[in-house]
Amino acid sequence: MQKTLITEGITTILVPVSDEQSKFPPGTAQVFYNARMQFNRDMAVLLVSSLKPRSYLDAMGATGIRGFRVAHEALSQPEVTINDYSSLACDLMHENNEKTGLSCHITHRDANALMSEQRFEMVDLDPFGTPSPFIDAAARSAHPYLCITATDTAPLCGAHLKAGIRRYDTMPMNTEYHPEVGLRILLGYVARVIVKYDRGVHPLLCYVRDHYIRLMLKLVNGADPADETIARLGYVHQCTSCQYVTEQYGRRMTELTCPYCKTKIRAIGPLWMGSICDTAVIDDMLSLLSSLPQLQTNALKRLLLLCKQEPEIAFHYDYHRLSKRCGRSAVALETYMTRLREQGYYAKKTHYTGTGVKTDAPLPVLYQAFDE
Repeated sequence: MQKTLITEGITTILVPVSDEQSKFPPGTAQVFYNARMQFNRDMAVLLVSSLKPRSYLDAMGATGIRGFRVAHEALSQPEVTINDYSSLACDLMHENNEKTGLSCHITHRDANALMSEQRFEMVDLDPFGTPSPFIDAAARSAHPYLCITATDTAPLCGAHLKAGIRRYDTMPMNTEYHPEVGLRILLGYVARVIVKYDRGVHPLLCYVRDHYIRLMLKLVNGADPADETIARLGYVHQCTSCQYVTEQYGRRMTELTCPYCKTKIRAIGPLWMGSICDTAVIDDMLSLLSSLPQLQTNALKRLLLLCKQEPEIAFHYDYHRLSKRCGRSAVALETYMTRLREQGYYAKKTHYTGTGVKTDAPLPVLYQAFDE
């Protein structure tokens, strides 16, 4: 295996050489390493520094870069276990473990078997593709923190409908707010898996970026937290003829008709409703950024601030599409949101698109705001 040295943050390891002429270079290497996911790993280092778990599992380590960075760079320095099913990956991780001098625990196991047998204060799932086959075992292993990365955004967002139904036992839909749909379908699925163990889900920081969805969760023991989690599940109802959309809490889906065009509305879900972030955790992460200058601090800060101010609403409107629909010229986004706020409605940007507006204003008001 031909290898090269790379440095992320302040951690230097060996990774396999990939074919840079390929459409997806990481897929050509014998052991997977994707440099584009550095931001994801930066956020993991920041979160571990904030929460201070005593033990951490990187369940699908590959080169081990995530686990090595957590062991080396997180302010809390937990006991780190890095696992992979591939013998080639484990050989490389042993080499990197010796090179870094970090003494991480390297295991060569099936991830589900390992998580079924051992508990860790934080479990981090970052599989290639869907995390669905690993969530049940992770729910039993994580006490109390569970982090999940999903890169199968097409099934989650409704672009690959049948795959989304199979993997997440839900009905997705490819809407203009499809990143929000994907995040909340994944979070809703995780919640439905976890509650059967009489445990509840408390989102700490959940976001969408580039080609992946990231969940950072605290699992809370007890039947009451589990019941409260079930109460946070519901549906988003989208009219297929106009831009009308509304929310419904509860597991029992109701059939609705659009109040504007009288079309039968399509239900999306079940999915997670309400908050996807804990502002206190975000504040603590923001306060630690100056202590971790090796991270992409500006990008992390921007995302954290956007997530902190987002309303709990489970959808957004694309304000360019709103202006096109009503035949008006688009104004500056900040001006548009100010007009909505002046009428008593909330209006905030989304963290994953620059043209998304989360608001409780009804459609007539949304159209009218372009005229003022």
